[in-house]
Amino acid sequence: MIDADEAPPATMVDVLFPLAGRSLPRDHRLALSDALQAAAPWLQELPRAGLHRINVVSGLTDPALLSQRARLGLRVPRTHADALRELAGRELDVGGHRVRLGAPHVRELLPHGTLYAHLVVESSDDEAAFVAAIDAELDALGAACARICGRRQEIRGGDEMLVGFSLMLHGLAAAASLRVLEAGVGGHRRLGCGLFVPHKSAAAVGA
Repeated sequence: MIDADEAPPATMVDVLFPLAGRSLPRDHRLALSDALQAAAPWLQELPRAGLHRINVVSGLTDPALLSQRARLGLRVPRTHADALRELAGRELDVGGHRVRLGAPHVRELLPHGTLYAHLVVESSDDEAAFVAAIDAELDALGAACARICGRRQEIRGGDEMLVGFSLMLHGLAAAASLRVLEAGVGGHRRLGCGLFVPHKSAAAVGA
């Protein structure tokens, strides 16, 4: 972690809910987003709010088993974190699979020199155009860094399939790291795209 004294406090935080359930569709992002919108419609009105993907047991089978340590994470403005506590104990129907939300806790966004996003989606699925769009967004954020574009992926985004890449950024200064964590990169934040988390190693980019 970079010395936090080099950066102001983040305006966004992660709110994490323990999850109780047996399984989820392997591609569950759209169904999960729809379930949360039904449970808390006001989330749609929050600028830059995003939904972290849920880590399920790896493999090819569908549905995917849900780990006992699985959590649902929402990145929201700090001013709205307490309002999410109303979701504790709620049961969500995620594509026909039921999960129950436990009592949440808040995790601060802290600056790290290396950040990783499992999936970033831009307007083009051509890798060269994708990289150019990413570079433009990072320049606009004042986030000078090196970047590694990783594995190409597809997820369901309603009537279309969304195509993107994993992305690692490294060599970030503290203030720039927080700007990336708060704003994200690319589109479809409510499908868990473009949200970055701290990482220690570039090995994850192919995961």
